[in-house]
Parts: sequence; structure tokens; C-alpha cells
Amino acid sequence: MKKVFLYTLSTCSHCRATKKFLTDQGINYDFIDVDLLEGEEKKQVLDEVVKYNPNRSFPTIIIEGRVIVGHNEQAIREALDIK
Repeated sequence: MKKVFLYTLSTCSHCRATKKFLTDQGINYDFIDVDLLEGEEKKQVLDEVVKYNPNRSFPTIIIEGRVIVGHNEQAIREALDIK
């Protein structure tokens, strides 16, 4: 199973749709709702997001080093080798 990590916002409909899609596909993933963080922790996580996605848009999805920005089911399917 490939490692999947999401940088998300708790209020983002695209982020919720991505989480639902992964769950519906039976894919395990980890995530951070960046907007729920505070202070230095939030700054550090946003600095991480910028390394993958300079626009800091959400969701930012990391699948085995591959970066997918936004809710893009086709790109997620390709990265995970699912139909």
C-alpha cells in the first residue's frame, strides 16, 4: 500500500471530497487540517506545504513523493494504481 498524506483545511469542500474518495476506495491516509493548527506549529506546517505546493492551495496530496494539488480523482487513481 502506498503512503498517502493530505494537507487539508477543515472547512474545504474539495478536501472533504478527497478524504471521502480515499475512504470509499479503502485507501488509508494521514492528514493535517492546517487551519486547526496554531502558532509555530501552523507556521511550520505551512512551510512544509509550500515545499510541495508554492501556491499553498488545498488539498495538497502527497502519494509516495508525487504531489497532486486539488481534488483530482483521476490523478489520485493513477498515483495509486486503482481503476
